[in-house]
Amino acid sequence: MTDDQKETLLIVDDEESILEVASEYFMTKGYHVLTAENGRIAADIIAQEKIDCCFTDINMPEMDGLELAEHIRKVDNTIPVIIMTGYPSLDNTIRTLKNGVVDFLIKPVNLNQLELCVQRVLRERRLFIRNIFLAKEVEGKKRIENLNRELTYKVSELNTLNRIMTDFTTISSSTDLFKRVVDLSTELTHADEAVFYVINEAVKQPVPVARSHSGGNGNGATSSDATAIRKAGGPDLSDLILENCEEDKPLLIQDAGGVSGLPETLRSLMLVPLNIRKKVFGVLAVSVLDGAVRFSEKDLYYMSFMSNKAAYAIENIALYENIYENLFATLYAFVRAIEARDPYTEQHSNRVTRIAIALCQAMGGSQEEQDILNVAGQLHDIGKIGIRDDILLKPGRLTNEEFRMIKEHPVIGAKIVERLGLWDREKHIIRCHHERIDGRGYPDGLSGEQIPMLARILSVADVYDAIASDRAYRQKMDESEILKIMYGGSGSQFDADVIETFRRMYEKGEFAQLLDDAP
Repeated sequence: MTDDQKETLLIVDDEESILEVASEYFMTKGYHVLTAENGRIAADIIAQEKIDCCFTDINMPEMDGLELAEHIRKVDNTIPVIIMTGYPSLDNTIRTLKNGVVDFLIKPVNLNQLELCVQRVLRERRLFIRNIFLAKEVEGKKRIENLNRELTYKVSELNTLNRIMTDFTTISSSTDLFKRVVDLSTELTHADEAVFYVINEAVKQPVPVARSHSGGNGNGATSSDATAIRKAGGPDLSDLILENCEEDKPLLIQDAGGVSGLPETLRSLMLVPLNIRKKVFGVLAVSVLDGAVRFSEKDLYYMSFMSNKAAYAIENIALYENIYENLFATLYAFVRAIEARDPYTEQHSNRVTRIAIALCQAMGGSQEEQDILNVAGQLHDIGKIGIRDDILLKPGRLTNEEFRMIKEHPVIGAKIVERLGLWDREKHIIRCHHERIDGRGYPDGLSGEQIPMLARILSVADVYDAIASDRAYRQKMDESEILKIMYGGSGSQFDADVIETFRRMYEKGEFAQLLDDAP
């Protein structure tokens, strides 16, 4: 086939825009292009047309890309198949190896890169076909071995990139994220040291916030204390870091021995800026101080990829933390407003929260459950913001109608929290904290296991603090009456296991000490 007789490409993707852009691009390059919306349509085209190369997405209706690759391998194993996906995974990569796929591209794919890939695989295809006729099994085997080595390298590379992406999706605080950046840097590159510096424009000096020293094996100590990091030593790279910030480009010094002006202890160095909203937020410095390790362009690529993912994660964490703290501060201001209206219940929410968390911890509750109770406990009476003062502060006995209105506060509170869309479990606990085990509680008359366990714990803490404190309509009860109500309600008003835990803690004086220690 001459250069004027370009090959036929089959592009398979369920996104119409990708088909239009790719087909137009390759047609302008002289290729004959066919398109299909899924693997089933592509299989029909292959049965009727001579195809020289096939690009396919993985996730498609009716027949996905891996099924299509397997079909092509059985029909004509000389057709090279190139997988394109926006969601790479080790499992998919291994499956493509079994189906004869020759390349694995991660979306979005640059069109120039796509053409280079086409040229390469088509050249390899021509060689492959020629080898079939000329060298037969020997040459064919060598080519397959080369492809397997290339794909094995691709698997390793994709596994590394996938790990970087996965690691940063589970981190919820900026401190932990900085630690993970330096730890992963030393682990992936076998560096001696990695330090993450935050760039402070006011100070005009890079500030180290996390450091990992591995001794070259990727398994060393990590610190996030700025003072400790400074005392830990290491080469002074401040001037070079500031210059790198101005250029805003990754820097690779493979062998620092021949570069003047660098610390004598430095053997190899990478500086990678981390940008947030097009401004340099920090710089990752990865160093080799001893040994034969020298960084490569592949190492720099991994570090640059990681810094991009870290920047995205930092923005998300900062946004979430800011929203979360502001919302909680607003809601807690409502609680403080309620307590300001009723001096008898001042600090009631704080005490209930402390007692509930202590009960949860004693019953083996997880840290996540304790965190949920910390929010639900602080906000459990927020619905009282909707109750009139003449009812909320009434010194005498409530009428049936007034009590009916008081019983609406768990529903009001749950609706207030529900509108934020952040705390689903906390919302249910707030709604259920006046339910009873025997089903005689409110607002929904739930019973037994229908009531969330954390709501059962909060109920015990709420009632105990209520009867042990002065209220608008009565003085606090004496100890014997308090214990009679609490222990007598086991199995009817309260969960028996929670009351048994309450009994053990009360007899040990843990609640008295807990409340005495409260600020």
